[in-house]
Amino acid sequence: MTSVEEPVRPGGRVRDAARTKAEILDVATQEFARAGYDGARVDEIAARTRTTKRMIYYYFGGKEQLFTAVLERAYGVIREAERQLDVEHLDPVAAIRRLAELTFDHHERHPDFIRLVGIENIHGAEHLAASGKLGRNGSPALELIRRILAAGRESGLFTADVDAVDLHAVISSFCFFRVAGRNTYGALFGRDLADPARREHYRTMLGDMVIAYLTAERAAG
Repeated sequence: MTSVEEPVRPGGRVRDAARTKAEILDVATQEFARAGYDGARVDEIAARTRTTKRMIYYYFGGKEQLFTAVLERAYGVIREAERQLDVEHLDPVAAIRRLAELTFDHHERHPDFIRLVGIENIHGAEHLAASGKLGRNGSPALELIRRILAAGRESGLFTADVDAVDLHAVISSFCFFRVAGRNTYGALFGRDLADPARREHYRTMLGDMVIAYLTAERAAG
């Protein structure tokens, strides 16, 4: 198979590969989030990055691989934030609240991530399943939740026998729906879940709900 030479600028200088790929991913993220996987066009992405389809194919291989790279980068951002979260100095109650707040803040700041996840679910998570970078158990949040839960049970603060994946789902579902369901919820109930005036209310409510579940008295079964 004949290799494709790396595209060059009109003046003959080779474009900076890392910068070019980052620019393509930035625009591709916006385009896939706006139009969905089926509606997004590589031609449009190329035009908005002032590059060519040939260059995009050179770096990513095609539309499917480009979408996978967009997903990998989007998940990488939140995983890096989870890795950077320092809660070792906090008690388990404060630590789990801080993790919930991190998820809340991230989802609010990255609405394109919410749209991309929704699109990937429509496509049966086939791109994530084929990705070599995103393993099933690779989220730093899961290991952090496991440590917090263990510390909480050992100290007697947490009474619930909760699985880390289930708790992650509880936190993520609230944060996800607040962004993804904003418009439909507003149309049905006349309340904007992303109203800045109610932001701290919802942020606090999420932590309160999680902590209430973890510390609630359980009836004898």
